Amino acid sequence: MRYAIVSETYPPEVNGVALTVQALEQGLRLRGHEVTVVRPRQVADGDGEGLAHETLARSAPLPRYPGLRVGFPATRRLTALWRDQRPAAVYIATEGPLGWSALSAARRLGIPAATGFHTRFDAYMRDYGAPMLAPVALRWMRRFHNRGNATLVPTRELAGFLRGVGFEHVVRLPRAVDTQLFDPARRDPALRAQWGVGDDGLVAIYVGRIAAEKNLTLAVNAFRKLQALRPDARFVWVGDGPARDQLQRDNPDFVFCGVQRGDTLARHFASGDLFVFSSHSETFGNVTLEAMASGVPTVAFDYGAAHEHLRDGEHGAAIADGDDAGFVDAVTRIGTDDALRRRMSVAGREAVNGLRPEQVAADFDTLLEGLADGARSRADAPHATRDAGEEMP
Repeated sequence: MRYAIVSETYPPEVNGVALTVQALEQGLRLRGHEVTVVRPRQVADGDGEGLAHETLARSAPLPRYPGLRVGFPATRRLTALWRDQRPAAVYIATEGPLGWSALSAARRLGIPAATGFHTRFDAYMRDYGAPMLAPVALRWMRRFHNRGNATLVPTRELAGFLRGVGFEHVVRLPRAVDTQLFDPARRDPALRAQWGVGDDGLVAIYVGRIAAEKNLTLAVNAFRKLQALRPDARFVWVGDGPARDQLQRDNPDFVFCGVQRGDTLARHFASGDLFVFSSHSETFGNVTLEAMASGVPTVAFDYGAAHEHLRDGEHGAAIADGDDAGFVDAVTRIGTDDALRRRMSVAGREAVNGLRPEQVAADFDTLLEGLADGARSRADAPHATRDAGEEMP
């Protein structure tokens, strides 16, 4: 079958949404499908047209997020493209202008569309000083997703929340982790030596966007409490983002490694001793599974991937949302107990060993095929009508 995927963010941009979308695309290809990708033009593209299977939309920099871009609306262009090369179904991963126009084009042509709920923009309002806009953001997202045929979410918890606030056609598509890539065997003493840490030292590690919505002040406070008890501890940061420069100026003893990918990222993960993940706005948090697969005990708030996979006291700590004191206590307690971390390392790895990216691809394929079959059945029914669609407000 031919499928189309639309996303405002895509590699070489590095974030959870971009990498998840790429994994879904690659999974469909491995299953023998033709997949086209619609994404914003990135700086690295220059004046080129992208790869043969890509359609590049005009774009502009995303404010406050250096390196990320937002796509412009392209309803007419996508309508023409999909009329000429009609996909059986479309997956729209983001709710930006490009995503809205893709949904309008799909509805106009009667092509079934699944949307992905990847980001809690309503929760971001709190992190950027505008909590009064959270209900507005939630209504905006609900309107977008309810125009699709299915809204894909990674956890039961999120599915229940969205159904409770009026989201329709919510479908759970579980996530997985590449346990061949993320493996405790990739622990690298030479890398730890670069960080100024020996075999018996302690590395607290953070991997992800370095931005306000990740609640990083709590991570820093927790580490400082740990450091008071373990003076040999180092805090290693993997990633980049708008908050990095200030964080680096305020904490000159921290180690900043920038964005890492593939094997190098896996080495960084496995070379840590405690994953400190203080974010409270994730829809999932792929890094939680990557840390567990790497044998790194994790302290995170109890939702998303942590709620779904991390057992409190066995693989690390899953802290009730809002319990900052409990988060700090868990970081210090686990960080100062070497024997406990060793047990948690083994247990965490075992807990995710059965997760398989191939199964996610198969489930995604089945879902899109079901939407396509449903659309064909409706088209073949007597007096079938098509929705003319709407433009993005």
